[in-house]
Amino acid sequence: MPLRRALLATALLTCAAMARAGDADVIAIGQVQGTGAASPLVGRTVTVEGVVTADFRQGLGGFFLQDGGDGDPATSDAVFVPLAFDANADDGEIPKAGQRYRVRGEVTERELGRQGSRLTAITPGDLERLGAPVPRIETLALDAPPADWETLEGMRVRIAAPLTVSGTDQVERFGELTTAFEGRLWQPSEMAAPGSDAFKQVLKDNTRRRLTLDDGSGDRDPGAIAWLGEQAIPRVGTVLKDVEGIVDERHGSHRLQLTRPLALPAAAYPLAPRVAGTLKIAAFNLENLFNGDGHGGGFPTPRGAKTPAQLQAQLAKLVATVRALDADVAALMELENDGYGPDSSLAQFVAALNAKGGDWRFIDAGQGPGPDTIRVGLIYRASRITPVGQPATLAGGPFGDRSRVPLAQAFRRGQGPAFVVVANHFKSKGCSEATGADQDQGDTQGCWNALRLDSAQRLDAWLKQDPTGQGGAMTVILGDFNAYAMEDPVRWLREAGWRDAFAVAKAKQPYSYVYNGLSGRLDHALLTPALSARLRGAAEWHLNADSPDSAGYLHGDAGQPWRSSDHDPLLLGFDL
Repeated sequence: MPLRRALLATALLTCAAMARAGDADVIAIGQVQGTGAASPLVGRTVTVEGVVTADFRQGLGGFFLQDGGDGDPATSDAVFVPLAFDANADDGEIPKAGQRYRVRGEVTERELGRQGSRLTAITPGDLERLGAPVPRIETLALDAPPADWETLEGMRVRIAAPLTVSGTDQVERFGELTTAFEGRLWQPSEMAAPGSDAFKQVLKDNTRRRLTLDDGSGDRDPGAIAWLGEQAIPRVGTVLKDVEGIVDERHGSHRLQLTRPLALPAAAYPLAPRVAGTLKIAAFNLENLFNGDGHGGGFPTPRGAKTPAQLQAQLAKLVATVRALDADVAALMELENDGYGPDSSLAQFVAALNAKGGDWRFIDAGQGPGPDTIRVGLIYRASRITPVGQPATLAGGPFGDRSRVPLAQAFRRGQGPAFVVVANHFKSKGCSEATGADQDQGDTQGCWNALRLDSAQRLDAWLKQDPTGQGGAMTVILGDFNAYAMEDPVRWLREAGWRDAFAVAKAKQPYSYVYNGLSGRLDHALLTPALSARLRGAAEWHLNADSPDSAGYLHGDAGQPWRSSDHDPLLLGFDL
C-alpha cells in the first residue's frame, strides 16, 4: 500500500493504542473497526479515546474521532461519532477539532444513502472531554489510491499525488466534486468494446482511481459549498494538489469529506482550434436552440431558453462559438424543428451569425427534416463554397420520432470536386418507451442501442445509393451519434469502411462530452476512403464539455463562448 503508514504507526506507539493505566476498558479504535467491511463489535458497548479530527455535526450529524493507532495497517484508527448539532449548547460542550475526547457507546453500522454504503460509528452514551496531554494525530499522506479505502475509514488523510477534476455535475446539487488519480476518467465504451477484457479493465481502473470530494454536508442544493467558497467551480481537467480531508463512505463510494477549502488555479480556457487544409467542416450540437415564436413571445419553450433574455444569452454564446471556428460549412444538431421561414430558429441563428457582415446561408430541406421536436441543419459560407444539386433526407424506419432524419447536401469549393456533408443525430440513451432489444442490456451502451445500430446500417445503405446524385465518393457523416467510439453503431460503421477522422489525423485521445465524471465522444466524423485521403487535420474545441453548467447562458458571461452547449464542437480540415 503506497502509504507512509508504517513510519507513522511507529511514531505513534507512545499512545499505546490509547489505553491508559487505570482505564483498562478503553480499547483502540482499530479493534472497533476490525479488518472487515463491518465492525466485529456491532451491538456491543465500548469505550474509546481519541482526538477530534473534524466536526461535521451541522452537516453530517456527527464528528470523527481518531486515536494513535494499534500498529495494524489493516484496521482504521478512526470512527464516526453521531452527535446532533445544538445551536444552544455551551461552547465547552461542543467537540472541536484538536480536542481530546473519551466516548462510551454502542457500536453500529450506519446505512448511508444508496447502494448499501455503511459507516462504522459509536453512538455515544457518555461523552467526556479530556485534558492534556493531547496526542498528536498525524495526517496520512497518500501518493496513490490505496488498495482498500476501508482500512482508512474515518481517518484524516492528505492526497500527496495530484488529483484531476473529472466531473462537476454534482457540485451545485450535492457539493460533490468527482476527481481521479492519474488523470481524467474515461468512458469504458470509448476505450474498448463493451464486454471485452479491455473494457473490464477500464471499468476496474476507473473504480480504483476515482475519488469523490465532498462538502461535509448531506444537504441538497446547498446555498454555500464549504470547499468552494467564493471561487468558481473548476473545469474538468483542473489539477488539484494537497487535498486534505476525512475518508468517508456513503452513496456507494468512498469519498473525502474536505476539511479545508480547495486552492483552485485560475480556469484555463483553450483557444479555438486551427486545422490545416483549404476546406474547413465543423459539427456542433447546439443544446436545444428554441426561439419561441420568433418575435420575443412563446416562452417558456419546450426546450432550451425559458425567457427572451435567456435566448439572447444563448445566441450570443453560440454565435461566438461558430464564428471562432471559422468553418466553411457546419452541421448543426438540436435545432428547433420550426420550418425555414424568417421566424424559425435556424433562420434567426444565421441572421445573428451575419449581424456583423457575415455571409452564412442555410440549406432549406423544404420541410423538417423529420417530425421530431428537434432536427439537424446545415449552414455554409456563401463566399467560400456553393451547394450543388438538391438536399436529400432519409425518413422512415428508425428515422423520425427516434433518430433524427439525416440531411445530406453536396457542395463544391471553386472548381474542385463535389463533396457531400451529412448532418446526423441518432437517438439518445434515455430509456423512455424503450422495449425489447431497445431496453438497457446492461452493457453500458444504454437504451435504444439496437435502434442506433439499425440507424447506422440504414444510413450506410442510403449513402451508398448516392442520394444527392452528385457522386458519393467524398462524403463525411458528422454529428451526434449518441454512441461512444467503441459502441455498436460507430464500430459497425468503421467496419463497413467509414474512416474515423480523428484516428486518421492521429489525434490524441479525443473527447466531446463528459457524463457522470467520464469523458468520451458522442460526436463523430466518419469519412469515405477518398475523402479520408484529403484530410489534413481534426480537432475538438474543449470549451464546453469541461466547463461547469454555471458557465452556461443561464448564469455565465454571455460575452464569452464558454459552455455554449454541453457538447464540444469539432473541426476538420481538407485539401480538395
